[in-house]
Amino acid sequence: MLTLATNPNAATQPATQPATQPATQPATQPVTQPATQPATQPSGVKVMVIDDSNTIRKSAEIFLTQAGYKVILAEDGFDALSKITDHQPEIVFCDILMPRLDGYQTCALIKKNPRFARTPVVMLSSRDGLFDRARGRMAGSDRYLTKPFTRDSLLQALDALLPQRT
Repeated sequence: MLTLATNPNAATQPATQPATQPATQPATQPVTQPATQPATQPSGVKVMVIDDSNTIRKSAEIFLTQAGYKVILAEDGFDALSKITDHQPEIVFCDILMPRLDGYQTCALIKKNPRFARTPVVMLSSRDGLFDRARGRMAGSDRYLTKPFTRDSLLQALDALLPQRT
């Protein structure tokens, strides 16, 4: 009895009829995306990065731009507050230790504005203590990312928070 298989290369064919594949067609394998690709569609998604360190801003900009996001950069909280209304980012990454207006104050002001209350804010800091995380939550942050961050950790934060907006 001949068994039918959905895969033409399956080993269920009789031994007298070996499975052959034309030499001109390569074997097909399922195409999977690398784990570092975000599950969300970044096309057109605006991300604001607020950090007084030029190195951190540029690193985040490179990682996010390569992944297809539109990036808005701000040097500190005041700079961010002046740009946020014009650009309306869908997510904000905010350093904690900044001059003039720190990240906790910046986050609280963003979250108190009804227009941006649901905009996710990710706190960025070189400190990884429980107190710092709790203070960020009290200011309204949605997530905490320790610096220096990697491309993967940045994109994972986006993946975790952007679906909440739908």
